[in-house]
Amino acid sequence: MNKKFLIAWVLVFVVWMAGSFLVHGLWLGETYAGMTNMSRPQEEQMALMHFMLLAHVLMAGAFVWIYQRGQEDKPWLPQGIRYGIAIAVLAPIPTFMIYYTVQLTPGMLAVQQIVGDTIVVIVLGILVAFLSKTAASE
Repeated sequence: MNKKFLIAWVLVFVVWMAGSFLVHGLWLGETYAGMTNMSRPQEEQMALMHFMLLAHVLMAGAFVWIYQRGQEDKPWLPQGIRYGIAIAVLAPIPTFMIYYTVQLTPGMLAVQQIVGDTIVVIVLGILVAFLSKTAASE
């Protein structure tokens, strides 16, 4: 682990938490609040928040690690966008499709979750590409 990796890990974690809060806390929070049969009560969620933080720490580290191992000597911005799209196709898009299939998730909510989290991971892809750029990728 080098300094560039650690800085990217921390910043991706912070931005991912913020993006998740914007999507799931602010934009969809009211929708979730009305779906009492689908989520834990707010008090229980807060008591278990350390698992949410740990999950985001792990995801951020893996996100940066995978990007930096596959980084090419090409312009960083298209690489970051492409990486974000690839991660969206790998994680949030199929995850929310599966949730829609097995849980009582309204179709429009699933679409909003997919759109919101896809935007977040594309932004994260751009961020990690920017933070990891080399002289050859400028």
